[in-house]
Amino acid sequence: MQARIFIPAKNAMQSGRAGAQKWVLEFAPSSRREIDPLMGWTSSDDTRRQLRLNFDTREEAVAYAEREGIPYLVEEPQARRVQPKAYADNFRFDRIGNWTH
Repeated sequence: MQARIFIPAKNAMQSGRAGAQKWVLEFAPSSRREIDPLMGWTSSDDTRRQLRLNFDTREEAVAYAEREGIPYLVEEPQARRVQPKAYADNFRFDRIGNWTH
């Protein structure tokens, strides 16, 4: 069963990036989910799918996976496309364009 090491994307409800800098080790599903015929609930016998380990650095996550003998795949984080701006930048004195309502 292979594990995936990555930095999760920030929540859409967040404006900052405070919790999105931790590395996560997450296991891939080893069996498919089944629907219970009586209740209609979804269940699985794969308990490792519920496990999600957080690490401060990539090296810690890789060291843990190697120490425990877990095959892993590291997904490097992608660069941010949009540079964050401050609201105060709209009112800077050296602003090029005119400020309009």
